[in-house]
Amino acid sequence: MLKEFKEFALKGNVMDLAVGVIIGAAFGRIVTSVVDDLIMPVVGIATGGLDFSKLYFPLKPIPVAVEPTLAAVREAGVPVLAYGNFLSIVLNFTILAFIIFQMVRTMNRLKREAPPTPAATPEDIILLREIRDGLRRPA
Repeated sequence: MLKEFKEFALKGNVMDLAVGVIIGAAFGRIVTSVVDDLIMPVVGIATGGLDFSKLYFPLKPIPVAVEPTLAAVREAGVPVLAYGNFLSIVLNFTILAFIIFQMVRTMNRLKREAPPTPAATPEDIILLREIRDGLRRPA
């Protein structure tokens, strides 16, 4: 069993998958930063200063003494639907999916091989054609 596991773990596909997971996690952080730090502020300005990460809908009444911010409402124990955070995560996913699509598309283009050039005609075939063409000529 140990031998089989060693063969499995040392296969190229497993190592490629491990590298892909590690790079994917780091790349996910980059996309999250792009969305949170670059895109959402611009969207917020375009929507009149709206911060999507703070949008929520309380599922129970908010106590009077609690400030109506998402953090304060959650701290007070009021269940909320934080749809603004969900919108940010959906945007992260969409951007990440688009970038991965472009990467796979580019890799597929690079992998496509040029059509193979036809092999050179063997010399004996060339000689036979010359003989055939010589016999067809009227004398």
